[in-house]
Parts: sequence; C-alpha cells; structure tokens
Amino acid sequence: MRANRHYRLLYTRAGRRPAQLDPARVDHIEVVDIASGEVVLFWDLAAPEAARRARRLREDLSVLDVEEFVDRWCAADAAETDPIRIPED
Repeated sequence: MRANRHYRLLYTRAGRRPAQLDPARVDHIEVVDIASGEVVLFWDLAAPEAARRARRLREDLSVLDVEEFVDRWCAADAAETDPIRIPED
C-alpha cells in the first residue's frame, strides 16, 4: 500500500508570506497516521527548509510503500539530530 493512503502530511505555516521572503519564520511539518491520528514524524524548521522538506515528503508519500517511507524518513531524521555523529570528509 502506498504511504499516502496510510499517512497524511500536515504543513503549518507560521505566516502568510512566501518562505523565501520570511526565512526567520518557523513552520511545522507533521506526518500523521490516518487510522489512529497519531503523529509519526514531526519537524519545526525554518520556512525555506520546511517548504523543501514538505515537497520531498509529498513526493515520497506518493511513490513509496509505508515501510519504505517510514524507514527512509526515520533514518534521515536520526542522521540530522544525532549529536555524536561524526561528519565525513
């Protein structure tokens, strides 16, 4: 089953201006399980990054299966927030 049938993407903009004109704004992105209403993934990001991430999430929701989607985005989230991760040269 495609991920977009199992999850819903909620993108909350903190203002009306376009993301590129308001880079200090913080937007919220949630991926919610449709059946239970529980939040599976959540990000607070600067507006330009949130717009790019929402676009990539929409693309992946439409082409990946549920397990592939969760694996990809949980791994991406862990790679960004892992404090002991050593950058590769």
